[in-house]
Amino acid sequence: MRIGKALLVGLSLVAIAAPSQASTITYGFDEITANSAINVETQLFVQVTDETVGLLPGQVDFIFTNTGLLASSITDIYFDDGSLLSIASITNGGGTNFSEGASPGTLPGGNSIGFSNVAPEAYFTSDSNPPTEPNGVNPGETLTIRFNLIDLQDWDDVVAALNLGLANPGEDVVGGLRIGLHVQGLSDGKSESYVNGPPTSVPDGGTTLSLLGGALLGLGLLRRKFNV
Repeated sequence: MRIGKALLVGLSLVAIAAPSQASTITYGFDEITANSAINVETQLFVQVTDETVGLLPGQVDFIFTNTGLLASSITDIYFDDGSLLSIASITNGGGTNFSEGASPGTLPGGNSIGFSNVAPEAYFTSDSNPPTEPNGVNPGETLTIRFNLIDLQDWDDVVAALNLGLANPGEDVVGGLRIGLHVQGLSDGKSESYVNGPPTSVPDGGTTLSLLGGALLGLGLLRRKFNV
């Protein structure tokens, strides 16, 4: 991660950090492989929310969207550690067909940033059923994965774990949460991998104080790492 982008992570978190009861936030994704000249990171998003009807205490939804025009299909989704206990349900949107468990079992290219399923880490996966690309998350489609959280933790804990992952780019951190995507169906026939980046949207009225703590931690670590 280049210094400008690294600092943007911390600054973005600081900019949106303010106390409120908002409980929905959207994250973008950054490309971590370089198989193709086509990069669709600007059209990949995940919304983290506890506002969905039917959610029980200690549950959070991850809603994945592919919003662009470039041919692409999210076919594999990986969750690395954090506050997650187990997948409670997978809700397919129109055109998608996912189930728990992914092949390949690890995020392609994930070893370069310590994103792996080596024990004793918690690691959760899901992928599209055959035919793989048509059943993936293609432009205009959505997919929701609902998680049970450890010890009935809540949305704030999930966001804090995501902040911890963002504050330590390029490495695995105990307690940090990262989300990886394997995207196939690019127009040149190649595929790429992505990992979640900083937030791209501000919940109404701001978000919780946990964001501020994560943001300041991230800025401090980045300043030491890059001597800025």
